Amino acid sequence: MKERFVLRNVKRVNGEDIDIVIEGGKIAEVAKAGCGLGKIVFDYSGVYVSSGWIDLHVHAFPEFDPYGDEIDEIGVKQGVTTIVDAGSCGADRIADLAASSDRAKTNLFAFLNISRIGLKRVDELSNLEWIDKDKALEAINDFKDLIVGFKARISKSVVCDSGIEPLRIARALSTRTSLPLMVHIGSGPPNIEEVIPLLKKKDVITHYLNGKQNNLFDHEGKPLQVLTDAIERGVHLDVGHGTASFSFNVAEAAKQNHIGLDTISTDIYRGNRLNGPVYSMANVLSKFLYLGYSLEEVIAAVTTHAANWLEKPELGRIEAGDAANLTLFSVKNEPINLIDSEGDKRTAERKIEAKGVVVNGEFIEC
Repeated sequence: MKERFVLRNVKRVNGEDIDIVIEGGKIAEVAKAGCGLGKIVFDYSGVYVSSGWIDLHVHAFPEFDPYGDEIDEIGVKQGVTTIVDAGSCGADRIADLAASSDRAKTNLFAFLNISRIGLKRVDELSNLEWIDKDKALEAINDFKDLIVGFKARISKSVVCDSGIEPLRIARALSTRTSLPLMVHIGSGPPNIEEVIPLLKKKDVITHYLNGKQNNLFDHEGKPLQVLTDAIERGVHLDVGHGTASFSFNVAEAAKQNHIGLDTISTDIYRGNRLNGPVYSMANVLSKFLYLGYSLEEVIAAVTTHAANWLEKPELGRIEAGDAANLTLFSVKNEPINLIDSEGDKRTAERKIEAKGVVVNGEFIEC
């Protein structure tokens, strides 16, 4: 939509009522509520607005089963304007992911799987011959605007007998390219005490709230020393909910021990979108409201925190002159049944619902 339009009477998470005027794909003005002028007016009185939600961990390559989905199904239709594919593709197929991005409305970035085959198989690091460093470096050079880092899934079912070696190779690739790592943690071996010390500032631990035996908290719910040391080094913590990687009990332990909330992501793909326990970004965000985080903290974890990690601060703010990437959402005071990856069910009294997005200036209702 190139015509000038207004989002009327929208509310920032701090409670301030504003109008946002959008023209030519950009935010033309942030005005006092009721004062924005435009040819078309969308009245969203009482609805919240934030910069567009960013999901730092999705799987957006539908050809790979089970971990795949269409970009816009897990993007704009969820109220999410920017997604980061978390290693669906390695060097063999990253060009195909880039091509599909050109046809989608949702903004897309990607972590490159260090295995050239990506998630064509779910044991993609079990054979070290599938880690082709030269092809990975070539892909980084060819798709530098798309690729934001390397992905290594370091859990037993993925690495099999390769142990910790794939992570050492990933670390070397990271050092050579100055790109960070996103490391999936799960069942061991490798043991979590082997994995975490290899991570550096800006590297991402995804699935940090998983309830598996090889997790980051002891049996009393206290954070392991490797976790507190990693936080001190500047390692980034990402939720990556997924089918098997989010535990209410672990999340409660993290909050009780004042472990910071960096980014909330879904690890969404077709199966856990349609059948749960993920369903949607809004559903995952509602879980963190239930856990006692403020609305400001929850929304920051999918806006400013994610944008800052991407080194694209414009994606995490609402300012005149920026490309218009916004999410409209409501917070309803009504019960919602929530379920984690362990089958633990909770009933919350508030829920977040996505209402619409503006993505690169185009208004789309959810």
